[in-house]
Amino acid sequence: MAEIAVPDGSWTFTGEILRIVPSSGKDVHELRRTLGEVTVPLEAIAGVAFEPARKGGHVRLRLRKGADPLHDAVAGMLGAPADPYRLAVPKTRAGAAEYFADEIRDTLLVYQTPTGPCEDYLMPGPSVPISATAGDGTAIFDGERVRLEWTGFASTEKERAGPQEFPLSDLVGVEWKPQSGMGYGTLRLRIKGEGPAQPPQKDPRCVSWGIQRFGGTTALVAAAVLARLPRNVPELPPPPPPGSDDMHDAVLRRLAELGELHRSGVLTDDEFSLAKQAMIRRLQESS
Repeated sequence: MAEIAVPDGSWTFTGEILRIVPSSGKDVHELRRTLGEVTVPLEAIAGVAFEPARKGGHVRLRLRKGADPLHDAVAGMLGAPADPYRLAVPKTRAGAAEYFADEIRDTLLVYQTPTGPCEDYLMPGPSVPISATAGDGTAIFDGERVRLEWTGFASTEKERAGPQEFPLSDLVGVEWKPQSGMGYGTLRLRIKGEGPAQPPQKDPRCVSWGIQRFGGTTALVAAAVLARLPRNVPELPPPPPPGSDDMHDAVLRRLAELGELHRSGVLTDDEFSLAKQAMIRRLQESS
């Protein structure tokens, strides 16, 4: 097991799952705080990296397309404060963060996990009922229908249209994007047989905002809807059988790296012993 705990939160990797727990501090973004603990299965992970910076850096997780509805809904557009799959690491923990990322990468290599799109979601997405307010409206989703209610910032067109309600069976998609430059941030519902797109501030199928960069927790509503829409993903070819030689080489290389980390003081005696035992088990399993 590998773990890194910093003021931004804690990530724990067991070899089968990655458990992500945000900090309870007041500086944690509302989206991460509302989402809470996330459990990511190994087969949902496409990659991981430690990205160093002047004051430390980030551990960034990359998921397979179609594995997680939130990851798909935001399409990489969440910034660091709001992104649950990015962990801010202080400079004093950079070495541990590098080791942590290496541990996940080596496990992915040993077990030859696929990196292509998933046929079905491997993660459930946010629970319902769920609601979020940003800019000119509130989006409410109970698992069966989405309701849009307008705030005092709504345009005359939306006020005239009044609250909108859409059964899940009428939806063909949901789109989310953050505010950027002079453009509006939006949570837009795509409806069967919808007409031409309108500007977001006038579209009664769309909540829009221009001040909150990430739209509060609207991305979670988008993910909850996306998780419950029917999927149409083409069948994928089976992955090639894993190469035992590659597995052996990866494990043996990792054992050497663990020894160097132990000698340099990055890993304690207990951490080194646990990691070494885990890698030896993987070597035996691949034989």
